[in-house]
Amino acid sequence: MTDHSRALPPVDLRQAFGLPPGPVRLADHEPRATTGFPGDGKGDAPGVMAALGADLRYRQQQLFAQGRRGSNRRVLLVLQGMDTSGKGGVVRHAAGAIDPQGLSVATFGAPTPEELAHDFLWRVRRRVPAPGIVGVFDRSHYEDVLVARVHELVPAAEIERRYDAINDFEARLAGDGVTIVKVYLHIDRDVQRERLLARLDEPTKHWKYDPGDLEDRACWAEFRQAYEAALERCNTTAGPWFVVPAGRKWYRNWAVAALLLAHLQELDLSWPAGDFDVEEQRRLLLAEG
Repeated sequence: MTDHSRALPPVDLRQAFGLPPGPVRLADHEPRATTGFPGDGKGDAPGVMAALGADLRYRQQQLFAQGRRGSNRRVLLVLQGMDTSGKGGVVRHAAGAIDPQGLSVATFGAPTPEELAHDFLWRVRRRVPAPGIVGVFDRSHYEDVLVARVHELVPAAEIERRYDAINDFEARLAGDGVTIVKVYLHIDRDVQRERLLARLDEPTKHWKYDPGDLEDRACWAEFRQAYEAALERCNTTAGPWFVVPAGRKWYRNWAVAALLLAHLQELDLSWPAGDFDVEEQRRLLLAEG
């Protein structure tokens, strides 16, 4: 593997972005920070990201190869954040560096009538990545303790039950070989306003704009409280939360990719050995004439 050390952060991003146990105050986190970026700024981002992407693909291909040989290990990247925080951008630019055959992406919007007929985790269990795969949840089971809480779609007691159900669900995943990387993409209200205005200013982005987003924006404080509660209640050893500054798109994409790479490196992956005699197979091929 080529050495791309210049693309790697000089700090442990898992520690830098990880939440300690206890109450969470998102106001204490700077949304425009560039913690650990190994370049001089936005101008260096393309080259740094390209080098990081090469390392990410290499590790992901090892994970995929091991999955083909019977390993149960897989990775699940959970993306959450306020509207315009960049979940789709991360999927395109960070997770997009991965070989498509080793990537699965699931988006969880408003539940369908069929999904509402089951427990809230039913649709999520069906999209857990298979062995050897890096899965991405663009929104996730956390919508059911965020939107449901803010808009009072279920009683408060049900929200409390769901926190515990999520923790149990993620603990079972971890026990079954899933490395869970949960990322909250952190922006402030001013950044969201800038990005919504940018969508209005650019006709090619009008399809991204939903007037209904202003209703959720009016509930900014309520959503912030709902996120803080979810981050606190579901920050576990099996599924720790990471708060990634997302006020600068170029940094956000690099930071999530670097965080994902750090977790793949921690798996201590290697290429699985063949279950055949290499020299014999070589001899048979050469004997074909």
